[in-house]
Amino acid sequence: MEDFILYINLGLKHVLDLQAYDHILFLVVLTVFYSFKDWKKIVWLITAFTIGHTLSLALSAYDLLYVKMVIVEFLIPLTIFITAVYNIFSVKKLHKSIKVTSFFAFIFGLIHGLGFSSYFKILVDTSEDKLLPLLEFALGIEIAQFIIVLFILLLSFVVLNIFKRSKRDWILIISSIVIGIVIPMLIERKFW
Repeated sequence: MEDFILYINLGLKHVLDLQAYDHILFLVVLTVFYSFKDWKKIVWLITAFTIGHTLSLALSAYDLLYVKMVIVEFLIPLTIFITAVYNIFSVKKLHKSIKVTSFFAFIFGLIHGLGFSSYFKILVDTSEDKLLPLLEFALGIEIAQFIIVLFILLLSFVVLNIFKRSKRDWILIISSIVIGIVIPMLIERKFW
């Protein structure tokens, strides 16, 4: 039971760590398009991301995949940047294809998982059973992501329904702010 709590907490802290806010930024731009009525789409997106994240952690934990950390550290803000730019170009129709977005959430989850793979591998390297800690960690990530998304949805609700701002403007402003935060990360983390 202690290990269960340990790995759930690690998953929670991995996402909710304000020092490593790239995960939060990705969730913001991934879900800013949606509202509470879109909860099924949101569950699908978040789960696709977690599956990708968990798969790359598993491949790394079992020594089946290795990518240089300098490349991964650049690719993580690049995924955030791409998602925010996609939001800006999709805002005209106020609709994004859930199939396309889910596919990218999965692929970007693979990349984000690689960012934590070295640390996770050290944690489970001495353990005979790597699958159970991996699933427990994934559950912690999923719970934390839903906490963040709930906050994003509540904030969106307030801005759109109480302050009566347009959804289009909200998406553009949030996506632009995130782009502004991520560009320095991209420059700082370039690996060439």
